[in-house]
Amino acid sequence: MGILGAILIGFVVGILAKLITPGDPKPRGFILTTVLGIVGALLATWLGQAIGLYQSGESAGFFGALIGAVIILIAWRQLARPR
Repeated sequence: MGILGAILIGFVVGILAKLITPGDPKPRGFILTTVLGIVGALLATWLGQAIGLYQSGESAGFFGALIGAVIILIAWRQLARPR
């Protein structure tokens, strides 16, 4: 259930991040939305451990993953923006 749970939580977090942040371009599709959420959770875990919020081996919670996904989505938009 660990990998399946991560995919499900990643999908939910990815959807919420896309709803919270306005504007385009947005990653489209199930796979990109799920990857957005999972990478956001990994970013939140890494940043949380770097600044001392989490111990080694601890992972970010739901809200931490959501914040990480929003950060990833904002970076995505800056890189994918037409010039």
